[in-house]
Amino acid sequence: MEHAANADGRTPDPLALVAERGGGYAAMLGIDLAGLSPDAVHQWFLAAELYGARIPESVATRTWREFKRDGVLLPQQLVEAGWDRLVAILDRGGYVRYDYKTATKLLDVSRALLDGYGGSLAALHAAAADAADLERRIMALGKGIGRVTSEIFLREMRGKWEKADPPLAPLALMAAQALGYLPNGMGDEREALLQLQRLWAERGMTADGFADFESALVREGLMRRRGEMRHHSHGAHG
Repeated sequence: MEHAANADGRTPDPLALVAERGGGYAAMLGIDLAGLSPDAVHQWFLAAELYGARIPESVATRTWREFKRDGVLLPQQLVEAGWDRLVAILDRGGYVRYDYKTATKLLDVSRALLDGYGGSLAALHAAAADAADLERRIMALGKGIGRVTSEIFLREMRGKWEKADPPLAPLALMAAQALGYLPNGMGDEREALLQLQRLWAERGMTADGFADFESALVREGLMRRRGEMRHHSHGAHG
């Protein structure tokens, strides 16, 4: 099997890539998902709702930290905060263009979670029949939760929740091929995911830590995509 080469002709070790690019986004925020604490899972879900919008990652990160600073992270806390306060928190984080819409989304999703599952994401997971049903139930919480948000959330629950098994992120697939972990032109996302999971396991790493590798690949993919955009922009003007 012929793999693509990295810039220096070598495929980087997965652990070295994680060290260089960073691991899971939840851990970056200081959220420990290892013990599946209900509060930690809900905090990550709120972060995924913010990361799922078309805004810079830095703005979503800063906004989540504003929610943490105000102690507004869980469904009941979001509902009790109310729309005006949520808008103010979003504005402080830099979510200005999407503040009204996002505040409404956060309230609707929190109410749906409280009404349908007693405010528990673990109960939602338990009610799901399989991975596909789990994703459907998450997206059914509100029209503001699309596939992107659902997959961001579930990507870091992979290996922790039995039914969390979203497809490999397109950016991760692109980066994995560019770095030589996967052959160029590989179109089977399920097989690509399995190959990367096997590679991770071969390094002696556990399944619940695979999100670190996948997140590092997503960051690598984002960097490469930005580089391509700059290249095309310079070409258009030069």
